[in-house]
Amino acid sequence: MDIVVSGLLLGGAYVLMALGLQLQYGVARIMNLANGEMLVAGAFGAFWFYTGSKLSPFLTVALVAPLAFVVNWAIYRVLLSPLVKRAKSQGQLEVDSILATFGLSFIMVGLMLAVFGGDYFSYSYLERAFTIFGEPYALSRVAAFLASAVFCTTLVYWLTGTRTGLSLRAVAVNPVSAGLVGINVARASALSFAMGGAVTAAGGALLSMFLTFDASTGMIFTMKALVIVILGGVGDIRGAIVAALILGLAETAVASLIDPGLTLAAAYLLFIVILLFRPQGLFGRRPS
Repeated sequence: MDIVVSGLLLGGAYVLMALGLQLQYGVARIMNLANGEMLVAGAFGAFWFYTGSKLSPFLTVALVAPLAFVVNWAIYRVLLSPLVKRAKSQGQLEVDSILATFGLSFIMVGLMLAVFGGDYFSYSYLERAFTIFGEPYALSRVAAFLASAVFCTTLVYWLTGTRTGLSLRAVAVNPVSAGLVGINVARASALSFAMGGAVTAAGGALLSMFLTFDASTGMIFTMKALVIVILGGVGDIRGAIVAALILGLAETAVASLIDPGLTLAAAYLLFIVILLFRPQGLFGRRPS
Protein backbone atom coordinates (compact mmCIF):
# COMPACT_ATOMS: atom_id res chain seq x y z
CA MET A 1 0.00 0.00 0.00
CA ASP A 2 2.89 2.36 0.76
CA ILE A 3 4.21 1.96 -2.80
CA VAL A 4 0.77 2.64 -4.27
CA VAL A 5 0.14 5.78 -2.23
CA SER A 6 3.66 7.14 -2.75
CA GLY A 7 3.46 6.39 -6.48
CA LEU A 8 0.12 8.14 -6.86
CA LEU A 9 1.37 11.19 -4.97
CA LEU A 10 4.43 11.40 -7.23
CA GLY A 11 2.45 10.74 -10.40
CA GLY A 12 -0.11 13.38 -9.45
CA ALA A 13 2.67 15.94 -9.20
CA TYR A 14 4.00 14.81 -12.60
CA VAL A 15 0.65 15.49 -14.27
CA LEU A 16 1.16 19.22 -14.77
CA MET A 17 4.58 18.65 -16.33
CA ALA A 18 3.01 16.25 -18.82
CA LEU A 19 -0.04 18.40 -19.55
CA GLY A 20 2.25 21.28 -20.47
CA LEU A 21 4.01 19.21 -23.12
CA GLN A 22 0.68 17.71 -24.19
CA LEU A 23 -0.66 21.17 -24.99
CA GLN A 24 2.49 22.14 -26.87
CA TYR A 25 2.91 18.94 -28.86
CA GLY A 26 -0.66 17.75 -29.10
CA VAL A 27 -2.13 21.10 -30.21
CA ALA A 28 0.68 23.30 -31.52
CA ARG A 29 2.59 20.31 -32.98
CA ILE A 30 5.81 21.55 -31.36
CA MET A 31 8.05 18.93 -29.76
CA ASN A 32 9.48 21.22 -27.09
CA LEU A 33 12.76 19.84 -25.75
CA ALA A 34 13.05 22.88 -23.47
CA ASN A 35 9.94 21.82 -21.53
CA GLY A 36 12.02 20.51 -18.62
CA GLU A 37 14.00 23.74 -18.41
CA MET A 38 10.74 25.68 -18.07
CA LEU A 39 9.79 23.35 -15.22
CA VAL A 40 13.14 23.96 -13.51
CA ALA A 41 12.68 27.71 -14.00
CA GLY A 42 9.33 27.45 -12.19
CA ALA A 43 11.03 25.51 -9.40
CA PHE A 44 13.75 28.17 -9.13
CA GLY A 45 11.05 30.83 -8.93
CA ALA A 46 9.34 29.06 -6.03
CA PHE A 47 12.69 28.54 -4.29
CA TRP A 48 13.69 32.18 -4.72
CA PHE A 49 10.41 33.62 -3.48
CA TYR A 50 10.20 31.24 -0.52
CA THR A 51 13.77 31.64 0.69
CA GLY A 52 13.79 35.39 0.01
CA SER A 53 10.38 36.44 1.31
CA LYS A 54 8.79 33.26 2.74
CA LEU A 55 6.13 33.37 0.03
CA SER A 56 4.23 30.09 -0.16
CA PRO A 57 4.94 28.01 -3.31
CA PHE A 58 1.18 27.91 -3.89
CA LEU A 59 1.12 31.70 -4.09
CA THR A 60 4.27 31.61 -6.21
CA VAL A 61 2.31 29.73 -8.87
CA ALA A 62 0.21 32.87 -9.37
CA LEU A 63 3.44 34.71 -10.26
CA VAL A 64 5.49 32.19 -12.24
CA ALA A 65 2.60 30.84 -14.36
CA PRO A 66 1.63 34.22 -15.95
CA LEU A 67 5.30 35.06 -16.48
CA ALA A 68 5.91 31.69 -18.14
CA PHE A 69 2.83 32.27 -20.30
CA VAL A 70 4.25 35.56 -21.61
CA VAL A 71 7.72 34.10 -22.17
CA ASN A 72 6.39 31.07 -24.05
CA TRP A 73 4.06 33.23 -26.15
CA ALA A 74 7.08 35.31 -27.17
CA ILE A 75 9.14 32.17 -27.88
CA TYR A 76 6.42 30.84 -30.16
CA ARG A 77 5.93 34.10 -32.02
CA VAL A 78 9.61 34.93 -32.47
CA LEU A 79 11.31 31.54 -32.79
CA LEU A 80 8.74 28.92 -33.70
CA SER A 81 6.14 30.71 -35.81
CA PRO A 82 8.59 31.18 -38.73
CA LEU A 83 9.34 27.45 -38.60
CA VAL A 84 5.63 26.65 -38.74
CA LYS A 85 5.10 28.92 -41.75
CA ARG A 86 7.97 27.48 -43.77
CA ALA A 87 7.36 23.81 -42.92
CA LYS A 88 6.00 21.88 -45.88
CA SER A 89 4.95 18.88 -43.79
CA GLN A 90 4.32 17.85 -40.22
CA GLY A 91 7.52 15.80 -40.27
CA GLN A 92 9.62 18.80 -41.25
CA LEU A 93 8.01 20.92 -38.51
CA GLU A 94 8.78 18.29 -35.87
CA VAL A 95 12.41 18.06 -36.94
CA ASP A 96 12.84 21.84 -37.06
CA SER A 97 11.12 22.36 -33.70
CA ILE A 98 13.23 19.65 -32.06
CA LEU A 99 16.43 21.32 -33.26
CA ALA A 100 15.25 24.81 -32.30
CA THR A 101 14.02 23.90 -28.82
CA PHE A 102 17.08 21.73 -28.20
CA GLY A 103 19.19 24.84 -28.69
CA LEU A 104 16.73 26.83 -26.57
CA SER A 105 17.18 24.36 -23.71
CA PHE A 106 20.94 25.06 -23.66
CA ILE A 107 20.28 28.80 -23.62
CA MET A 108 17.92 28.43 -20.66
CA VAL A 109 20.38 26.21 -18.79
CA GLY A 110 23.12 28.79 -19.34
CA LEU A 111 20.92 31.60 -18.07
CA MET A 112 19.91 29.67 -14.95
CA LEU A 113 23.53 28.74 -14.27
CA ALA A 114 24.54 32.39 -14.58
CA VAL A 115 21.78 33.55 -12.22
CA PHE A 116 21.52 30.72 -9.67
CA GLY A 117 24.82 28.83 -10.04
CA GLY A 118 25.35 25.10 -10.47
CA ASP A 119 24.55 23.89 -6.95
CA TYR A 120 21.62 21.68 -6.10
CA PHE A 121 18.84 23.47 -4.24
CA SER A 122 15.92 22.50 -2.05
CA TYR A 123 13.97 23.97 0.83
CA SER A 124 11.77 22.76 3.67
CA TYR A 125 8.06 23.45 3.34
CA LEU A 126 5.19 21.54 4.99
CA GLU A 127 7.66 18.93 6.20
CA ARG A 128 5.38 17.54 8.89
CA ALA A 129 3.81 14.12 8.46
CA PHE A 130 0.34 13.41 7.12
CA THR A 131 -1.15 9.98 7.83
CA ILE A 132 -2.81 7.95 5.05
CA PHE A 133 -3.98 4.39 5.77
CA GLY A 134 -1.93 4.44 8.94
CA GLU A 135 1.34 5.39 7.18
CA PRO A 136 3.03 8.82 7.45
CA TYR A 137 3.72 10.82 4.27
CA ALA A 138 5.23 14.26 3.82
CA LEU A 139 2.48 16.86 3.85
CA SER A 140 4.30 18.71 1.05
CA ARG A 141 3.72 15.74 -1.30
CA VAL A 142 0.06 15.48 -0.35
CA ALA A 143 -0.45 19.21 -0.80
CA ALA A 144 1.30 19.16 -4.20
CA PHE A 145 -0.94 16.26 -5.29
CA LEU A 146 -4.11 18.09 -4.24
CA ALA A 147 -3.02 21.32 -5.92
CA SER A 148 -2.20 19.40 -9.09
CA ALA A 149 -5.66 17.79 -8.99
CA VAL A 150 -7.28 21.23 -8.78
CA PHE A 151 -5.21 22.52 -11.71
CA CYS A 152 -6.00 19.45 -13.81
CA THR A 153 -9.72 19.64 -13.11
CA THR A 154 -9.78 23.33 -14.01
CA LEU A 155 -7.79 22.77 -17.19
CA VAL A 156 -9.93 19.85 -18.34
CA TYR A 157 -13.09 21.87 -17.69
CA TRP A 158 -11.67 24.80 -19.64
CA LEU A 159 -10.72 22.58 -22.58
CA THR A 160 -14.07 20.78 -22.70
CA GLY A 161 -16.50 23.45 -21.55
CA THR A 162 -15.38 26.71 -23.16
CA ARG A 163 -15.37 27.90 -26.74
CA THR A 164 -11.64 28.64 -26.71
CA GLY A 165 -10.87 25.23 -25.23
CA LEU A 166 -12.98 23.51 -27.87
CA SER A 167 -11.09 25.46 -30.55
CA LEU A 168 -7.80 24.13 -29.23
CA ARG A 169 -9.16 20.60 -29.25
CA ALA A 170 -10.32 21.05 -32.84
CA VAL A 171 -6.84 22.21 -33.87
CA ALA A 172 -5.35 19.20 -32.10
CA VAL A 173 -7.58 16.83 -34.09
CA ASN A 174 -7.17 18.45 -37.52
CA PRO A 175 -5.65 21.92 -37.96
CA VAL A 176 -6.65 22.12 -41.63
CA SER A 177 -10.32 21.39 -40.94
CA ALA A 178 -10.23 23.74 -37.95
CA GLY A 179 -9.07 26.55 -40.20
CA LEU A 180 -11.88 25.86 -42.66
CA VAL A 181 -14.53 26.48 -39.98
CA GLY A 182 -13.11 29.85 -39.00
CA ILE A 183 -10.66 28.96 -36.21
CA ASN A 184 -7.47 31.03 -36.21
CA VAL A 185 -5.03 28.11 -36.13
CA ALA A 186 -1.93 30.28 -35.68
CA ARG A 187 -3.43 32.06 -32.68
CA ALA A 188 -4.72 28.80 -31.18
CA SER A 189 -1.27 27.22 -31.55
CA ALA A 190 0.43 30.19 -29.90
CA LEU A 191 -2.11 30.09 -27.06
CA SER A 192 -1.66 26.37 -26.48
CA PHE A 193 2.14 26.68 -26.50
CA ALA A 194 2.03 29.56 -24.03
CA MET A 195 -0.45 27.74 -21.78
CA GLY A 196 1.70 24.64 -21.93
CA GLY A 197 4.66 26.62 -20.65
CA ALA A 198 2.58 28.17 -17.87
CA VAL A 199 1.24 24.78 -16.73
CA THR A 200 4.76 23.30 -16.78
CA ALA A 201 6.16 26.18 -14.70
CA ALA A 202 3.33 25.72 -12.21
CA GLY A 203 4.23 22.04 -12.00
CA GLY A 204 7.84 22.98 -11.30
CA ALA A 205 6.79 25.23 -8.42
CA LEU A 206 4.82 22.36 -6.87
CA LEU A 207 7.53 19.75 -7.41
CA SER A 208 10.12 22.05 -5.81
CA MET A 209 8.43 21.48 -2.45
CA PHE A 210 9.81 17.94 -2.18
CA LEU A 211 12.33 17.35 -4.99
CA THR A 212 15.92 18.56 -5.36
CA PHE A 213 16.85 20.49 -8.50
CA ASP A 214 19.78 22.06 -10.25
CA ALA A 215 19.98 24.07 -13.45
CA SER A 216 20.87 21.07 -15.62
CA THR A 217 18.15 18.60 -14.56
CA GLY A 218 15.60 19.87 -17.07
CA MET A 219 16.33 17.23 -19.71
CA ILE A 220 15.39 14.47 -17.26
CA PHE A 221 11.96 16.02 -16.76
CA THR A 222 11.57 16.59 -20.51
CA MET A 223 12.11 12.88 -21.09
CA LYS A 224 9.65 11.97 -18.34
CA ALA A 225 7.04 14.30 -19.82
CA LEU A 226 7.64 12.76 -23.24
CA VAL A 227 7.20 9.25 -21.81
CA ILE A 228 3.89 10.30 -20.26
CA VAL A 229 2.61 11.98 -23.43
CA ILE A 230 3.50 9.00 -25.64
CA LEU A 231 2.13 6.51 -23.10
CA GLY A 232 -1.16 8.33 -22.75
CA GLY A 233 -1.57 9.19 -26.42
CA VAL A 234 -0.62 12.45 -28.14
CA GLY A 235 -3.38 15.03 -27.82
CA ASP A 236 -5.34 13.14 -25.14
CA ILE A 237 -5.53 14.98 -21.81
CA ARG A 238 -7.08 12.08 -19.88
CA GLY A 239 -4.37 9.79 -21.26
CA ALA A 240 -1.66 12.13 -19.95
CA ILE A 241 -3.23 12.10 -16.48
CA VAL A 242 -3.45 8.30 -16.34
CA ALA A 243 0.05 7.88 -17.79
CA ALA A 244 1.55 10.28 -15.23
CA LEU A 245 0.08 8.17 -12.42
CA ILE A 246 1.44 5.01 -14.06
CA LEU A 247 4.94 6.51 -14.31
CA GLY A 248 4.79 7.62 -10.68
CA LEU A 249 3.81 4.11 -9.61
CA ALA A 250 6.52 2.53 -11.77
CA GLU A 251 9.28 4.78 -10.44
CA THR A 252 8.19 4.28 -6.83
CA ALA A 253 8.00 0.50 -7.23
CA VAL A 254 11.48 0.32 -8.76
CA ALA A 255 12.95 2.63 -6.09
CA SER A 256 11.36 0.64 -3.26
CA LEU A 257 11.82 -2.91 -4.52
CA ILE A 258 15.02 -2.76 -6.58
CA ASP A 259 17.24 0.34 -6.44
CA PRO A 260 16.48 4.09 -6.30
CA GLY A 261 19.20 4.67 -8.88
CA LEU A 262 17.20 2.74 -11.48
CA THR A 263 14.08 4.94 -11.51
CA LEU A 264 15.20 6.85 -14.61
CA ALA A 265 16.11 3.60 -16.35
CA ALA A 266 12.62 2.31 -15.58
CA ALA A 267 11.09 5.37 -17.24
CA TYR A 268 13.22 4.86 -20.36
CA LEU A 269 12.36 1.14 -20.46
CA LEU A 270 8.68 2.01 -20.27
CA PHE A 271 9.19 4.46 -23.14
CA ILE A 272 10.86 1.81 -25.31
CA VAL A 273 8.11 -0.73 -24.59
CA ILE A 274 5.46 1.82 -25.61
CA LEU A 275 7.21 2.61 -28.89
CA LEU A 276 7.57 -1.08 -29.73
CA PHE A 277 4.12 -2.40 -28.83
CA ARG A 278 1.68 0.50 -28.70
CA PRO A 279 3.14 3.65 -30.27
CA GLN A 280 -0.27 5.34 -30.41
CA GLY A 281 -0.48 5.26 -26.59
CA LEU A 282 -3.09 3.92 -24.19
CA PHE A 283 -5.88 6.18 -25.44
CA GLY A 284 -4.61 6.88 -28.93
CA ARG A 285 -6.15 5.45 -32.08
CA ARG A 286 -4.30 3.21 -34.46
CA PRO A 287 -3.55 4.98 -37.73
CA SER A 288 -5.97 3.94 -40.46
